[in-house]
Amino acid sequence: MNDTILIVEDEPKIARLVADYLSKSGYASDHIDHGNAVMAWLEENQPMLILLDLMLPGTDGLTLCRQIRERFPTIPVIMLTARVEEVDRLLGLELGADDYICKPFSPREVVARVKAVLRRSYGTTGADESLSEGERLTLDEDGWRAMAGSEDLNLTAVEFQLLKVMMHSPGRIFSRDQLMDHMYRDHRIVSERTVDSHVKKLRRKIADVWPDRDIIRSVYGVGYKYQPEE
Repeated sequence: MNDTILIVEDEPKIARLVADYLSKSGYASDHIDHGNAVMAWLEENQPMLILLDLMLPGTDGLTLCRQIRERFPTIPVIMLTARVEEVDRLLGLELGADDYICKPFSPREVVARVKAVLRRSYGTTGADESLSEGERLTLDEDGWRAMAGSEDLNLTAVEFQLLKVMMHSPGRIFSRDQLMDHMYRDHRIVSERTVDSHVKKLRRKIADVWPDRDIIRSVYGVGYKYQPEE
């Protein structure tokens, strides 16, 4: 495996823009603009991550995601799409995509997502992003405590579980249904508003310590994610 990021995108302007921002952040990239060429390229070159457009000429992105997962299961995949329907998003994640980015997007957001996925996939982002001890959010899973620096956030069990799930997959978007499955192991029936209420309380407790940091973010029409600052 090399340190290249493969951009699979049939819109040249988007591909160039993403490649430029990746380069500024220290990442090399290659570009493929046709779905039929991807698997043959991967047989010869194994990148550390793939940015995969959903709508491609030739083999489409969902089919490619399935093929990549079968043939190269350890390579992280972030899907790029202008199709925001929930069924497409969940289908992509079930096929093995590590994250989704919806068009139009900020290239800075793409770089941030790439770093987050690389962090949880390889334990690194390729850059020095260390935070001081007072800036770190840490979990004591045995004691069910979350610490913002040296401050105990005093979370409830449900709030702790919610934070734990998102922190274990930074940058990943969780639907409300997915969060409910993790928050309530007995599969009790609760409304989406219940999840929203817990997220609101969690955000408030973090803001009480760090008023200027937004690390639990909502994704309109989808759900929530933990986004550590880059």
